[in-house]
Amino acid sequence: MNLVHGTWEPRPAGRWEDGFLSGNGHHGALMFGDPNDERIVVTHHTLVRPNGGEQARPPQLAAELPALQDRLLAGDLYAAEGFTDGRDLQWVQPFHPAFRIRLRTAPGEEPRRYRRSVDFTTGVAEAVCEGRCSRVFVSRADDVIVQQITAPDVDIALDHRLPSAPTGLAVGDGAVLTAEGALLTLRVRYPGTDTAYTGVTLVAITGGRATLTPPGVRVTGAESVLLLTRVLRHTGELDATPHTRALRALLPDGEDPYTTLLDRHTALHRTAYERVTLDLDADPAERALPGSELLARPDSPALLERLFAAGRYHLLSASGLFPPRLTGLWTGAWNTAWSGAFTNDANLNLQTASAAAAALPEVTEAHASLIERQLPDWAENARAVFGARGVVAPAHTDGESGLTYHFSREYPLHLWTAGADWLLKPLVDHDETRGERDPRTAHALAQVALFYEDFLTRTEKDGNLVVVPSYSPENRPANASWGAVNAAMDLSAARHALLTAAAYHPQTPEADRWRALADRLPPHRVNADGALAEWAWPGLDDTYDHRHLSHLYGVWPLDEISPYDTPDLAAAAHRALELRGAENDSAHGHLHHALVAARLRDGERVAHALGQVLKGDFFHTSLMSAHYPNRDVYNADAAHTLPAVLIETLVQSTPDRLVLLPALPTAYPKGQLLGVRTRFGAELDLTWNPHEATAVLRPTRTHRVELRTFSGTRPLDLVAGEDHVLPLGAW
Repeated sequence: MNLVHGTWEPRPAGRWEDGFLSGNGHHGALMFGDPNDERIVVTHHTLVRPNGGEQARPPQLAAELPALQDRLLAGDLYAAEGFTDGRDLQWVQPFHPAFRIRLRTAPGEEPRRYRRSVDFTTGVAEAVCEGRCSRVFVSRADDVIVQQITAPDVDIALDHRLPSAPTGLAVGDGAVLTAEGALLTLRVRYPGTDTAYTGVTLVAITGGRATLTPPGVRVTGAESVLLLTRVLRHTGELDATPHTRALRALLPDGEDPYTTLLDRHTALHRTAYERVTLDLDADPAERALPGSELLARPDSPALLERLFAAGRYHLLSASGLFPPRLTGLWTGAWNTAWSGAFTNDANLNLQTASAAAAALPEVTEAHASLIERQLPDWAENARAVFGARGVVAPAHTDGESGLTYHFSREYPLHLWTAGADWLLKPLVDHDETRGERDPRTAHALAQVALFYEDFLTRTEKDGNLVVVPSYSPENRPANASWGAVNAAMDLSAARHALLTAAAYHPQTPEADRWRALADRLPPHRVNADGALAEWAWPGLDDTYDHRHLSHLYGVWPLDEISPYDTPDLAAAAHRALELRGAENDSAHGHLHHALVAARLRDGERVAHALGQVLKGDFFHTSLMSAHYPNRDVYNADAAHTLPAVLIETLVQSTPDRLVLLPALPTAYPKGQLLGVRTRFGAELDLTWNPHEATAVLRPTRTHRVELRTFSGTRPLDLVAGEDHVLPLGAW
């Protein structure tokens, strides 16, 4: 195993949070436990527990909207607090694990030469000690969890009893002997519903024999044992017979089934994982350290190399049916914080921020599929809350419903209208990298523009349109309530959505209307502190100490505000960044800060934000992260967002511009970033050392772009199919 592209530990994982991970975007596997009692926690993206959210609908408030707008524009700073139907806060359905596959061997001598590892290039997690080996991966080719054990004697069972499992689960298990060895099933039905899920595990043994030990099976004298596992969510009863046949069909005749299955999987997984790599010229001795020791060296380039690799690995592994949840695709307990939801007002876009540049179209496709499935629900949100055509995205979703029903007085998320543009921006970036416009993105953008046509009807005294009500997640003005007027994010999102929809539909009458509407939106406001104001409406004061940076949406991920095109606004945005507090030390807040700082060419601020995460004990030895310092609350934000931060410090692009080495922290004076994609359709390799830097561009389309480096600005003419070498000289 290449020690940059994997990690290892010399001791077992006693906590599930430290367990190594594998996944294919549908199924997940989390491996932990000691050699005599190993556990594989099985997860699946569809597993959400009914809690009432499955019947929830958006509030019917459209008839009350004009009165609310009147009051807010008349100066009633608290008018939006009554814009509700009086319901209590309803969380979306919580994500949860399916069960654990438990492997027990007879306790013997203290295991010697123990080592566990995960190989990012193959997705194989492995635990080895003298006389035993267990390895697991989740196949991207066959959508099955594959586990091989080389131990002569082992007891195998499926166990639903994971921490915080609700009372009242109806559980049925089965174990039968088969020609291969055995078949284990576990059916779990949620209380008060006919919704259930079933796990099916085929046990195939080589040598030895199997005997039933309900609810599991005992294997003795075997050369090896192969387990194939799938999980299915369903309503009513499930006939497991066809699913058992499908698992049997994966066992090839006359071949080693583990190797055959691994080869099919690796052909897809390795190709995706290896597209982009980062080398920071780390000390080989540090690269060889186990992850736990490397985490104790927060200033080590080897740590950043490994976290970059782990972040891309975990992001790819969590993306398929859906993009990553707050916990990616994994959890070892039922009490997932914030329901383990897709949290759309910050976390999902931060986690997937590297997808286009880091060449992971698999992530973008998962993101696009989620939006496409939920677009009808987004349309219902627009009708119910705003009486408008088009679509409005929810701030939270469990993956099943895209309806807005999670809101309260303190979190009036139903007022947030910027979400659709925010969620579509990564799809637009992806289209730019490949030079083709996805019809699904074009359709969704048109629906967003239709919403703004109906919603943007109020004007202020200067004739500018007003976004009212307006909400800046999850903050409030210092002198007003959460629902306000002209949040900076709403202005940026409306302008971007209208102009982008017009660009995707250039030969239509709507395009002219959408551009004209965008032109009537007000400019951003600079406050008395010289900072870009979070609310452009006069009289609304900023609340600086907050984890979200929604008002700087125009800087990142948009290109609306930049040091090159809008230097005065960029200076105001930088002042806003300087004044922003970290509030509760959320990982996503620190890394969002770093992304904005990179766009503003502030390498020192990037380094500080990275340091807060690297020195704050945010990472488990699995290299999956936590939401808060001291590994508090298992959460994928830091793990998945960190690769995007590092790429932004080295390479930034728009359809017409390339910026090289804009904000690289001085702690990393030498390295290579290979395979990055740009938004003007070129693959890029960047190499730098203390004396010089070189970029190699491999364009897929002929285009002129503006090149910006530390030495100045010049035009760059690219020809499709012709490599372009840029010696950048001293930097």
